[in-house]
Amino acid sequence: MSKTNTIIKDYLQSLIEVINHFPIEELEQIFSVIINARESGNTVFICGNGGSWATSAHMVSDFSKNTRQPGMKRLKMIGLGDNIPNLTAYANDEGYDRVFVEPLLSLMQPGDVLIAISGSGNSHNVLRAVEAAQEIGGTIVGLTGYQGGKLKAKADHCLIIPSDCLEMIEDFHMIIDHILTLCLRDGEY
Repeated sequence: MSKTNTIIKDYLQSLIEVINHFPIEELEQIFSVIINARESGNTVFICGNGGSWATSAHMVSDFSKNTRQPGMKRLKMIGLGDNIPNLTAYANDEGYDRVFVEPLLSLMQPGDVLIAISGSGNSHNVLRAVEAAQEIGGTIVGLTGYQGGKLKAKADHCLIIPSDCLEMIEDFHMIIDHILTLCLRDGEY
């Protein structure tokens, strides 16, 4: 057996282990938070860095477009990292830890939701956004891994992927996106 073959099999086996220990109840709670936001007309904001930013952008697309159904309210969703000129202006002029905070301060209302994605749970700019959202009166949903980092204690609802492998944590954050998209579109509440 080649080293590549071993890496592939080990990774796939580890994915099965994460599936077997996946925190389903936490995901159901997060689904409830998002449904409540949609039904109340609140906005869901989302942020993350790197791969988590890519997941955030993907979630905005899926939640906005792929959850529409006739006779059903639309989910209002904003990706805080999607306006690149805005992001780079804040990063340059005020510091990278402000890139998500400043749009939240302008747009977020009490009762809105922030989905904060950080594989480690310790991304400074994500944690600053969480603090700003708390001050505004928003509900915080955290998606993380490892042991949850600082995000675990700051979020109202925190789903921690039971893995210490960043790649798997990011895989499962995308799986969460797709499960929630299906639930938002086709689920019963």
